[in-house]
Amino acid sequence: MHALCKDGSMKLSEWIELAVQLDIDGLEWYAGFLEMADDRNWAGFRQQVESHGKSIPMMCCSPDFTHPDREFRKNEIEKEKFWIDMTHALGGSYCRVLSGQKRPELSIEEGIDLAAACIEECLPYAQSKGVTLIIENHYKDDFWEYPEFAQKMDIFSRLVDKIHHPSFGVNYDPSNTYLAGEDPIELLKKVSHRVVTMHASDRYLKEGTIEDLRREEGGAQGYAKRLSHGEIGKGLNDYDAIFTELKRVGFDNWISIEDGVDGMDQLERSVAFLRRKIGEYWGE
Repeated sequence: MHALCKDGSMKLSEWIELAVQLDIDGLEWYAGFLEMADDRNWAGFRQQVESHGKSIPMMCCSPDFTHPDREFRKNEIEKEKFWIDMTHALGGSYCRVLSGQKRPELSIEEGIDLAAACIEECLPYAQSKGVTLIIENHYKDDFWEYPEFAQKMDIFSRLVDKIHHPSFGVNYDPSNTYLAGEDPIELLKKVSHRVVTMHASDRYLKEGTIEDLRREEGGAQGYAKRLSHGEIGKGLNDYDAIFTELKRVGFDNWISIEDGVDGMDQLERSVAFLRRKIGEYWGE
């Protein structure tokens, strides 16, 4: 992230050539890539990806809709529309939205109302571009001060229930539920009928138990020190339970791999695990 979004020490074309070596169908994009600020670059990156027989189905971005200032929120809505344009230009169909930051002065009711109003303002524009906005049960954008407002499942599910539009759905991330000290299967069963995309990742406990994690106040306010990224299929997530529920509700769409912090070998093993599991539940 730092190399592609902050210091430019890696170029997007290099990242693409690295990623397409994996047995994948597409690349999830991040709106904060430095080279994406200039829309004249968009067509070239799409062409490079498609030349390898891959697509760019999903856009990862982080609008902040819970700021108390109306002008700030208006600017965030315009940024989301820019990212919708980016998604459309890259040939994608799914663009992330978030609630915003969990600012200390923000009440739950106010936060839900602000986030829902901003998302609803973006939806007609997304629909006009053939893009579905996907809200993720997120932890925290890499460059935010505070965690996600709707990190906890009760708030997240209330926000999802407040918005009904054909161009809106959920991007489910089981690992982020652990960061909230909660159960990813419980969350999934609350929102599975709204899930349209998924982030596949995994976490493992470096020490202690899940109950220890839930007792820690920091489980909701910072990266839990007990948890670490890991190879998919080797950690806490029960992919059989997850895929059983997704299959039950008719899910059949993009699953994006988030992990690989320990290099390409780890990513290759994660891809192989998911290919095998997808084959078990949806067929080859």
